[in-house]
Amino acid sequence: MFACEYLLAAALLIQPEDPKAASPELYTAVRLPLQTLAINWEILDPREVRYVLARPEDFSSDLALLRRRYQELDDAPSLCDGQRFPDRTSINDLLAFNRAFRQHIDVRQPGEPSRCWELRGALQETDHLYHIWDTVRDARCEYYYVTVRRQALKRLRDLLGEEAYYNAKLPPHVPVWRCQVVN
Repeated sequence: MFACEYLLAAALLIQPEDPKAASPELYTAVRLPLQTLAINWEILDPREVRYVLARPEDFSSDLALLRRRYQELDDAPSLCDGQRFPDRTSINDLLAFNRAFRQHIDVRQPGEPSRCWELRGALQETDHLYHIWDTVRDARCEYYYVTVRRQALKRLRDLLGEEAYYNAKLPPHVPVWRCQVVN
């Protein structure tokens, strides 16, 4: 009977929305297998079990939530992918430097009107790099729920491209190509 409950739970999670499948009679039989599978499939954070699938009257809406997450995260990288990237503390330092660099460029703009387009380009590149590194930080933030971190990994893969993502090749945190060498 134990394996049947897990098969039923898996079938409930992967099938398209079907309001009849979420009948309250199923709740008692599949609650724990659903929670276990959802945690193992990284569509439910262990901290969420206190309120997801916690009450029979919420079974239908909770099952719908888990089904949506299953669909949304179907092609998202696994959480362990994030371990290949720098830790959150290091990323915070890099992002602080990015913001200081941006502020430096912003302050220079009024005094250098002849370089207006160049400085605007540098600001855009700096903001784009911030967005990438902020996404890495979201993926590495341990206090975010599993689903949020996996969504961040998915966004990061889209931002970097698959080759760079799977080789953990991150761009610099500021547009170093904009920096001039001073002799």
